[in-house]
Amino acid sequence: MSPLPSPRFTTYNPMSIANKIYSGSTANQYQPLAHLTGPTVSGKSSDFFHPTSPGRGHSRRGFETDGNRFSNLDIEALGSEIYLLCKDQHGCRFLQRKLEEQNPKDVETIFRETQTYIVELMTGAEPPDSQNWEFSTNKQADPFGNYLCQKLLEHTNNEQRSQLVNNAAPHLVEIALNQHGTRALQKMIEFLSTSDQIETVINALRSKVVELIQDLNGNHVIQKCLNRLKPEDAQFIFDAVGKNCVTVGTHRHGCCVLQRCIDHASKLQRAVLISHITENAFALVRDPFGNYVVQYILDLGEPDLAEPLIHKFLGRISELSMQKFSSNVIEKCIRVSEKETRALMIKEITHPPELEKLMRDSYANYVIQTALDYAEADSRQLLVDNLRPILPSIRMTPYGRRIQSKIQAISGMSPDSLGAVFETSYRLGPIPPLQTQPRMPSATYGHYTPQVTRSHNMTNQGAFPIPYQNDMVPNSFIL
Repeated sequence: MSPLPSPRFTTYNPMSIANKIYSGSTANQYQPLAHLTGPTVSGKSSDFFHPTSPGRGHSRRGFETDGNRFSNLDIEALGSEIYLLCKDQHGCRFLQRKLEEQNPKDVETIFRETQTYIVELMTGAEPPDSQNWEFSTNKQADPFGNYLCQKLLEHTNNEQRSQLVNNAAPHLVEIALNQHGTRALQKMIEFLSTSDQIETVINALRSKVVELIQDLNGNHVIQKCLNRLKPEDAQFIFDAVGKNCVTVGTHRHGCCVLQRCIDHASKLQRAVLISHITENAFALVRDPFGNYVVQYILDLGEPDLAEPLIHKFLGRISELSMQKFSSNVIEKCIRVSEKETRALMIKEITHPPELEKLMRDSYANYVIQTALDYAEADSRQLLVDNLRPILPSIRMTPYGRRIQSKIQAISGMSPDSLGAVFETSYRLGPIPPLQTQPRMPSATYGHYTPQVTRSHNMTNQGAFPIPYQNDMVPNSFIL
């Protein structure tokens, strides 16, 4: 059997391969695209349809039979036509099954016929014969080849896998940014087995770490590196993220990757990374994404890391309390800080002129409530004394009622009994008929938007009452 002169650019009928093996016929094996047309309607030819799809002209039974006809093909006899099978749904599955059988001869044959086209198969693109080509949007992109690449990387030996890595290395960044290539590249990183393979991948990705982190597909490749590589091998990621922590931390994908960097870093690497974040804490804390990076460090429960970060906010507590995203961070700082630091923070918000402004702010009033919950006895008493003259002017507001309830609870109970009251303070006090919901922690960015709970009855044509649903809908932007 003679191989195709240029299988890369040949339009083919995949089933002709199976027909040739079984019948020995070589007629009409590969037909030009213009000759492959669907059934005619009113004398007009329909658009071209895939010969193995269960669409027009093919029944579901025929579709299943097409897949079964590949089951007994001889890999050795296929030769260069293996490349064409990679692009066919059933042919690709057949080749994957052959790799799973782990027959060394079959694995070697599939590897030999596909390793030259590894980049093309991983991405589904068809690049020209150039070392400097770029991926372009291709509506005819092959969605099947990347699955064969994943299976090939899993079942090849170290020598074969090294060859695949070396062939793909010049284009690893483009592969990582591709919707099909990102899956195949993650599988490649998962099965890296030698130091040379690891070094090749690191060198290929080193200069584009930030670009990959900010990409919908590329950020998963960086996270796979963090999961699979040793901390010392992932140093190139920590270096890039540390130098660009604001750029990374204020990005919707980057803030997640930055948190994973903290998780997977060694003790020394984490200390260095958090020091970079601490230096840029004020820029991060006001950002809808960056504030989650700051909160993540506070949630680690390590005072040696949290205290320097909290001290960066001292002197600007009132300002940050009135900002939507940073007010969440200030509340958490009050909860987790040491006694001395907490006292300094609360002292900044207890001055009467500043306190009234904070009480009337839609975000800062939650900081006041948290301060009442967690302040030491002397700081709490000073805060309560300064709040009492302000309460009559805000008593009819929802947050004014809650703060009044807290103060009443404080006045009526001993200091030893205050803990349980403060932990359940959101449930204290009378709730007016038209009530906005209290801010609650969530997985969304920022706070819940205060929504009004309403209940009405309307009558439809059948005279059945239809109750409105509660419209307690948060700002839902999920990572």
